[in-house]
Amino acid sequence: MTPRRKKRLYLVLLILIGVGGATALGLTAFRENLVYFYSPSEIAKGKAPENRTFRIGGLVKEDSVERDDESLDVRFVITDTAHDVPIEYSGILPDLFREGQGIVANGKLNGEGVFLAEEVLAKHDEEYMPPEAAEALEKAGGKPPHSMADK
Repeated sequence: MTPRRKKRLYLVLLILIGVGGATALGLTAFRENLVYFYSPSEIAKGKAPENRTFRIGGLVKEDSVERDDESLDVRFVITDTAHDVPIEYSGILPDLFREGQGIVANGKLNGEGVFLAEEVLAKHDEEYMPPEAAEALEKAGGKPPHSMADK
């Protein structure tokens, strides 16, 4: 093999190693940033990971919202009509947050089965429910809001 061919071979190998490394780093970062959606029923079945960020969606259970008078801490229960999951959140809730309405929360499940929300997202108009939450309600046997049943 001539020195010139040897240089080309090393260059091609170096490029392949660089592209492979960049691809591996990109895929690792992508996998770490994926946020999966789980319903309360899936969480009750143990399908959701502990101490890993994911989304949960459903309806805020009636008479479950407890606010701390001294801080912005809020505790409430989210349901898909089949199973309930308690949620703890510290922060300002969206203006449209209320009992009986659909929400999606981002956060982590702790060892006691309490979802520690980092962000709470509420519906944005009278007829909207996040598609994941509506689908989870249907799977659990509950009725989605009238607007989702019509679509």
